[in-house]
Amino acid sequence: MPQSLQVEDAQRLRVLRLNRPERKNALTGDLIQALTGAIRAAATDDDVWAIAITGNGDAFCSGLDLDQSGDDEPSDESTAEDGDGVHNLSVLMRVDCGKPIVAGVNGVAVGLGVSLAMNADIRIAAPTARFHPGYARVATSPDGGLTWTLTRALGYERAMRFLLEQRMVPAAEALALGMVSEIAEGDFDARLLEYGTMLAGVAPLAARQTKRMLVRADQPPDLAAHLGQEIELARHGLASDDSAEAVRAMVAKEPPRFTGR
Repeated sequence: MPQSLQVEDAQRLRVLRLNRPERKNALTGDLIQALTGAIRAAATDDDVWAIAITGNGDAFCSGLDLDQSGDDEPSDESTAEDGDGVHNLSVLMRVDCGKPIVAGVNGVAVGLGVSLAMNADIRIAAPTARFHPGYARVATSPDGGLTWTLTRALGYERAMRFLLEQRMVPAAEALALGMVSEIAEGDFDARLLEYGTMLAGVAPLAARQTKRMLVRADQPPDLAAHLGQEIELARHGLASDDSAEAVRAMVAKEPPRFTGR
């Protein structure tokens, strides 16, 4: 069985590739653990000065895989048993890992896949990249640090619109909103490696100190409490009657009948 996470080095750049293309790189608990472990290893490896995260196939990450039955419909939200792993990954990427992380959004990103991309310090998108918030369509709120990272990148109102309108946002609009900073035409993987190599060429002390201070200036007063409540509310939403109705309606391909419970 192929590894769900591929790890490779390009000089001082550590490249992490989500490798579940048949599931559009949906995250399992094991893959979240593998990604967390790989980032921790890179963070403590003196030979690694920058990190790139991308997906194999035509998707970046379709969210958390709630259904591993082989269905091609991607899942998007985190479950209770994976909540701690999602929380830890968010803090690791944005706070604890002092090395710059670039996300190469090579295709669709949904729900937790959007959270993963937004936890990176910098995002480059392929022209085919698309972003969908995912969470509200199953009647819950975001997790994975998205209420923090998205609001800082887009501002309050644009973040609210993205999360509640429940529509697919193409790469050009994502660029205009500030979700990504570049759309890479041509050979996307080559551009991601080129940019990641440039980041890995920055003096490591300068990169670490810059990230530390920018994160500190941008961080909620009590990040642990913020992310803890984010996970708690997401779980509460998933356990609601409305969430069950949302899933039923999606399967039946009909409008949901919400009750507020």
